[in-house]
Amino acid sequence: MAKLDSDDLKAIKDLIEVTIDEAIERNGLATQDHIGNLPNKDEFYGTMDIVMGELKAIREEVSVLGHQVADHADRLERIETSLVIASD
Repeated sequence: MAKLDSDDLKAIKDLIEVTIDEAIERNGLATQDHIGNLPNKDEFYGTMDIVMGELKAIREEVSVLGHQVADHADRLERIETSLVIASD
């Protein structure tokens, strides 16, 4: 079995590079031009901290409102029962 020399390895590298470039062009994969507008890691995590804080507040609010709705439903049921009102 023959060993590859540096020229063979360079030829393989060039072939892979051309193949990857063709795949990027054909499939529309992201290039530096496409990803240039993406935020860096610090910007991303800063934004995610804000979003997660808002999400936490919304979940807490939903929990509180859920309990209030349940309390109101129970109260309405007791009122309808005592006044003999048919509920739908």
